[in-house]
Amino acid sequence: MAKRRWRHADKPDIETSGIEARFYDQLVFVGTFGLYHRLLKVVIEAMDVQPGDHILDMGAGTGKNALLMHRHLEGGSITALEIGSEMRKQFRQKCGGYSNIFLENLRIDEPLPFREQFDKVFISYVLHGFELQYRAVIIQNAYQALKPGGKLFIFDWNRFEVQESGPIMRFFMNHIECDPATDFIRQDLPEVLSLTGFGDIGNNLYFRNRIRLLSCAK
Repeated sequence: MAKRRWRHADKPDIETSGIEARFYDQLVFVGTFGLYHRLLKVVIEAMDVQPGDHILDMGAGTGKNALLMHRHLEGGSITALEIGSEMRKQFRQKCGGYSNIFLENLRIDEPLPFREQFDKVFISYVLHGFELQYRAVIIQNAYQALKPGGKLFIFDWNRFEVQESGPIMRFFMNHIECDPATDFIRQDLPEVLSLTGFGDIGNNLYFRNRIRLLSCAK
């Protein structure tokens, strides 16, 4: 949920770096009054992770997501994708002791090599940081990575009108959140998922319907 740097180039510079990356978990905790971390636990419970699941975590950050999902695994595994050098360092510190958690330095907005390998794909507060055309690539990557019957989970902003929100939310969206988020919260994401080939689309709503967990099946 932190502000991302953007550059005028063929690809967005979405790496969180410097002090912001070093204290990312703490900044998110303070900036959301602890809400994000509490909701993340609820969301991962809602994913119904099974002991043998193989999970792809796209935009894995510091490893917080992976640790929460790992609690439910026995014979399964987590493959985490993260390009930020500081984030990867923190991820290795958190998760380096687990033989079934793998960290890959791969951009999620470029074609990925995975084909029908995973039972679940998790994208947590990452998708809104990409412009429209890159979101489509990310969703297609998730579709190709999933086994038939596998499920995609997107934890992110719901659709809502910023100007109809309270002053704190308006300030956050207009001055702190990254630029593509404004377009993201207006996009009909279930329609995009359906057009990609996903079905059984579900929607769990949180925080006065501002945040949601979208789920869908291949």
